[in-house]
Amino acid sequence: MNVQLFQFNVALGNFEKNKNKIAQLFSEELLKTTSIVVLPEMWNNGYDLENLNDKADDNLKLTIKFISNLAKEYNVNIVAGSVSNKKQGEVYNTLVVFNKNGELIYDYDKIHLVPMLDEPKFMAGGQFLPQPFKLTDIDMGGIICYDLRFPESTRQMAVNGAKVIFVVAEWPDSRLYQWRHLNIARAIENAVYVIACNSCGSDGKTTYAGHSMIVDPRGNVIREVGESESTIFAEVDVELVHEIRESIPVFRNRRIDLYS
Repeated sequence: MNVQLFQFNVALGNFEKNKNKIAQLFSEELLKTTSIVVLPEMWNNGYDLENLNDKADDNLKLTIKFISNLAKEYNVNIVAGSVSNKKQGEVYNTLVVFNKNGELIYDYDKIHLVPMLDEPKFMAGGQFLPQPFKLTDIDMGGIICYDLRFPESTRQMAVNGAKVIFVVAEWPDSRLYQWRHLNIARAIENAVYVIACNSCGSDGKTTYAGHSMIVDPRGNVIREVGESESTIFAEVDVELVHEIRESIPVFRNRRIDLYS
């Protein structure tokens, strides 16, 4: 399985600019052997929180049209980051996944909202834990940014079969150390690949860390970029997940009888 991450500077509150940026990346950077493309968090409007009530997508209508067409045109699966999405009168931070036929196969509303960014004042938190989904016949999972600090989300997906975890983020550069080490920790403790796509640059309020990375189930960072707009490409060998889980059987050794 070949994965490609697009790390770019998300324009604050400018859906058209961000959409055109993504279209350009697909046109100019996408490799023919890529099977899954990954985008960062909130790519449609960024953290323009005060204006999301007006600017957020409406039940994913614009997102589905745009990403579905890309998936079909380029015959590629897309973990399309997350978008600000309005439904039932509330704005959510929604992760979306499309298969290469352009079908929306999975969506998840971020459950952990960021108090440091006043996210709970402007958005609603999801009410359901993320669940595994299947792409390229492999069980995978996805979380959004701040979710990374809560190991329960990733663990329950790994226990339920996920071998690859995608992390989509707009993680600030002031907490780069935590970004790197939490991604590595989630990979090691769950014996999964962690594929983490962050944004970069500044939106005038926050500077984002970049440093998108791919971590193998041993905790080795096999690909990582810096703080500038970049593309990562890597082959992911899921057989390694099976090998690690057999040699270090953490799931069989869990003491769920003692965990509350």
